[in-house]
Amino acid sequence: MTTARIDIEGLRAAVDGEVITPEDPEYQAARQVWNGCFDRLPAAIVRPSSAAGVAAAVRAARAQGLDLTVRGGGHNYAGHAVADDAVMIDLRVLNTVTVDPEAKLAHCGGGALWADVDAATTAHGLAFTGGFISHTGIGGLTLGGGMGWLTMRYGLSCDNLAAAEVVTADGRIVTASAEENADLYWGLRGGGGNFGIVTRFSFTLHELSPLAQLAMLWWTPDAGAEGLAAGRALIESLPEGYCAAVFAVCGPPAPFVPEQYQGQPGFAVGIAGFGAPDELEAVLKPLRDAAPAPAWELVTPIPYTALQQMFDEAAPHGFYAYEKALYVDDLTDDVLAPIIARYPLRNSPLTIVPIFPLRGRYSEIGDGETAFSGPRNPCWVINISAMTPDPTGFSTERQWVRDLWDELRPHANSAATYVNFLADNDPDRLRESYGDKYSRLAALKSTWDPDNVFRHNANISPA
Repeated sequence: MTTARIDIEGLRAAVDGEVITPEDPEYQAARQVWNGCFDRLPAAIVRPSSAAGVAAAVRAARAQGLDLTVRGGGHNYAGHAVADDAVMIDLRVLNTVTVDPEAKLAHCGGGALWADVDAATTAHGLAFTGGFISHTGIGGLTLGGGMGWLTMRYGLSCDNLAAAEVVTADGRIVTASAEENADLYWGLRGGGGNFGIVTRFSFTLHELSPLAQLAMLWWTPDAGAEGLAAGRALIESLPEGYCAAVFAVCGPPAPFVPEQYQGQPGFAVGIAGFGAPDELEAVLKPLRDAAPAPAWELVTPIPYTALQQMFDEAAPHGFYAYEKALYVDDLTDDVLAPIIARYPLRNSPLTIVPIFPLRGRYSEIGDGETAFSGPRNPCWVINISAMTPDPTGFSTERQWVRDLWDELRPHANSAATYVNFLADNDPDRLRESYGDKYSRLAALKSTWDPDNVFRHNANISPA
């Protein structure tokens, strides 16, 4: 396919929004996605200003026989938002967030970023689970599941989805909720972007203090095993409402990190609460009693919006990135050992291994209630994420991810992976991840997208 085959003027006439072509000066910037690995050349980029414009773009692209992709935040590791010679439907203009504090609902455009949502909701003392990187789009994260600091408190992002406005493969606009198109509503909550383009998400909100209490304790590799073992024990016994994560992470170039540890590998436990500072200190006491003294720590009140942005600078746009992931039932010493041994061997200081506890509200939701691909029993998800600023050394860093993942696989509780952490095109692993749900999702795909128009994603083929 080439741009010569596209009726650009017909596309412009059909869509209430901007149409950008390779001849336009803004094209080079508009085609970029977060992961610098992907240097793809779409035939045209369409930025509709309404759901009707998105629907018109879908109909126009299909009428011309064009491939299409969908860009929300463009943050996907696999680069699904952009493809050579395709029409990119870019939702970034649809980024409005409105909050109904009485109904405790947030209505969010499909192109909104988590920073947009966090700012709007916390202004009312309300929140729901968002991602760990605030410049991630809400669409891709929610449709694949959506993990963040509040997962143990409020479940996944998709668990808080009350309704969605969806543009279908045949260019209609429908609503998906528990009362309307309930099958589609089920599939959107974890089935990815396979069934349509969500132009508006409506989320259930929960009361949350806009001010968090954060503790981040970091140990050098020689103390990592003891520190993480104590952190694991604390996380497994945290009071209700607390949030946590474990990290293999290099010391950031921040004023609270002693200079000798900046850029150096280590292991951290992060705990966040929403009460008083003395409450957090009481919660931390068993960890402090059991673990060696950390090389550095950050214990501070922090706005929830800033907590959400803590790792933004460590995930800049345009860097080269790759990841793999798996679930384990228990974060045993045998699971931690290869992480502790191998993490100092990676090359880039931006490469990170975040480990998220999945318990609390996450595990109170029945496995069949949503299409989410992961297990709902209390467990942990281990993400192994490589990042380098340029192509030099990227292949080595990517192989480091694969080697660590291979060593951890015998400890996995299943063949499943979190589909939002699936950077490779691996249909078999995708099918294994959904397990018994896959056939239902394939049937749903046949109903809503029988021609597989929406195929640039963790793709589920029509039955």
